[in-house]
Amino acid sequence: MVDFVSHPVTVCVPASSANLGAGFDSMGLALALYDHVRARVVDGPTAVRVSGESAQQLPRDESHLIVRSMRAAFAAAGIDAPDVELECRNEIPHARGLGSSSAAIVAGILIADALVDGHMMDESEILALASQLEGHPDNVAPCLLGGFTVAWMDGSRARAVTREPAASLSPVVYIPDHYGLTEQARAVMPELVALSDAVYNLSRAALGVLAFTHDTDLLFDATDDRLHQRHRAPTMPESVQLVKRLRRDSIPAMVSGAGPSVLAFTQDPPSQQHFRARTLNVGAAACQIRDTGPQVLPST
Repeated sequence: MVDFVSHPVTVCVPASSANLGAGFDSMGLALALYDHVRARVVDGPTAVRVSGESAQQLPRDESHLIVRSMRAAFAAAGIDAPDVELECRNEIPHARGLGSSSAAIVAGILIADALVDGHMMDESEILALASQLEGHPDNVAPCLLGGFTVAWMDGSRARAVTREPAASLSPVVYIPDHYGLTEQARAVMPELVALSDAVYNLSRAALGVLAFTHDTDLLFDATDDRLHQRHRAPTMPESVQLVKRLRRDSIPAMVSGAGPSVLAFTQDPPSQQHFRARTLNVGAAACQIRDTGPQVLPST
């Protein structure tokens, strides 16, 4: 029989930016912009309260992505899922290329794990399940591990490493008012690419590991891309044009994830029409779990 803790648990999960220009589907960076989720086991039914970003568009029942991810975690562990009461305070803009779905998935799995007395999953299992639910590990890795991450698939299992970002990184996110759809952005990607483009991105992605962790003077070259942004331009023309304008001014800039937000690195961000700029940091941007007591509630 499994025991559930009776006290509330709280999880804070960061936003993330994937791809980072050349590192398509492999590199990511956690950003200090958090969704906060508080949960406790109840007799039922499951209820969800949401405030903050996109609060009016999100469901308040078991169809919420956090609840679905919790239930997937319990199912993976062979545990009957309890009913829960969730309170969500969102800071991460939804459908903007800043990892909101990955944050919800990671939050759901971590909440499920924290509600079980003694826990039920280790970090590698959490990463594997989160990647399976999201479809790829490039956003869930920085959300779970924090910092600068490189993620890859080892057969059917996701793996990732994290490194401390360079202290001089100065990320700025340009967020448009309109939404973007990851499915649409991925659908326009070609099945085959030119060998010269593949080599171009391989060299820039390798350079990116040095640029994001040690030498930010390399960021401009390291974030250039020939694999995905130009193919996605018709789905987010304003974002791609913003990337081009910033890069013409020698500012390292790229589409954030599947867009339409743009990530740039500059100490003096220029204002841009149709985008709101947010200066963030990456120093402490890892998921945080907090509970409030030792009590346990026996499962039925």
